[in-house]
Amino acid sequence: MIPRSIAVALCLSLSGVLGACASVEQHLAIVAQVEERAPVTILVSIDGFHPDYLERGVTPVLSGLAAGGVEAPMRPSFPTKTFPNHWTIVTGKRPDHNGIVANSMEDVTRLNERFTMASDDPYWWNEAEPIWVTAEKAGIRTATMFWPGSNVAWGGTRLQQWPYTLDGGTRPSDWAQFNQQVSGTQRVNMVLDVLRRPAAIRPRFVTLYFDIVDTAGHIYGPDAPETARAATEVDGHIRDLIDGLKTMGQPANLVILSDHGMAASASDRVVILDKVADPADYRVVESGPYATLAAQPGREKALEAALLKPHPHMQCWRKEAMPARFHYGTHRRIPPYFCLGETGWEIQPTTPTYAITGGSHGWDDQALEMRALFIAHGPAFAAGNKPKRDFANVDVYPLLARLIGIAPVPGDGDPAALAPILTH
Repeated sequence: MIPRSIAVALCLSLSGVLGACASVEQHLAIVAQVEERAPVTILVSIDGFHPDYLERGVTPVLSGLAAGGVEAPMRPSFPTKTFPNHWTIVTGKRPDHNGIVANSMEDVTRLNERFTMASDDPYWWNEAEPIWVTAEKAGIRTATMFWPGSNVAWGGTRLQQWPYTLDGGTRPSDWAQFNQQVSGTQRVNMVLDVLRRPAAIRPRFVTLYFDIVDTAGHIYGPDAPETARAATEVDGHIRDLIDGLKTMGQPANLVILSDHGMAASASDRVVILDKVADPADYRVVESGPYATLAAQPGREKALEAALLKPHPHMQCWRKEAMPARFHYGTHRRIPPYFCLGETGWEIQPTTPTYAITGGSHGWDDQALEMRALFIAHGPAFAAGNKPKRDFANVDVYPLLARLIGIAPVPGDGDPAALAPILTH
């Protein structure tokens, strides 16, 4: 924002051409129009938004951006869970390489601790550098609105005893601690607020995150009217973002995506683990669309005899024997045994005492139900162009680095995959 004193002086100097300014505020509006702003890169995640939602006639803004820009279904990384995929998108490394291998996990070096989606100890996150840290190191200011991991002092260390002192680490210049009670309108306004700043402290890379579509999909299922209404609500927030950018004359390259899709769950599509193997032989680490297990000491052979054979609607592997196409199974945080349900089938430790309804995700990343949204719109993108090939979310990182103007950290993504969608 130009200082008021300068605005008044400029108002007077222009009075012979424009006529006397009615007010300083009017002149400030004139100056805002004169200022030329470089495009900002805004990465938007709509958690759990399947590409098919665009075809339901409930998202006119997103559908318009898709029609006027680039739209293609995107393959998530395995497992198709929220935190592994969000971290993959901003690090360019698959979960097996970035360390966030699940929403809930253990580590052999932290036997008394478990990672949850509230964990912000840098230890869990330090294996892959997120793009905002790379940008900050390059002198490019960044701001994040609720991106998983953006509240972490990346590269730092935390004392494991009280008072849990944090030493070192890098965060975005501006970030907010996730709070589901912060409305979508507030989230958009916080992004617009940081972009109203003077150029010297205005971010060039911003993230924005919405969770209500995923929440509705889990509770009601992907085909429910409640999920469609959640998609419509987010569509309205995207409209507010675009309107706000236009008002301030801020061009933007928008990359709007999701972390995964959603498939319907049901009580008649459940595999019961304690009917497959003796519960005395194993400990369940995770369950749901997939299950991870550790054998009880000395019970490995008994567990393998039960698990590692054909099962209806489920397949199990030793983690090191998982199919290569998953790019998953080498990290120490992945438990020794991995069982994957057929898409739509859940794996539960014992017979549920409640009805299984709604939807879920975590299944095979090649399942159509797990496909993710990808829309790119802005001056950097050639409308109607398509990616070079069927692409995965790991390929988004090189695209973001190019948009921001930084050298990407080497990773798993292919820079050529999304290069054709750019204007140059």
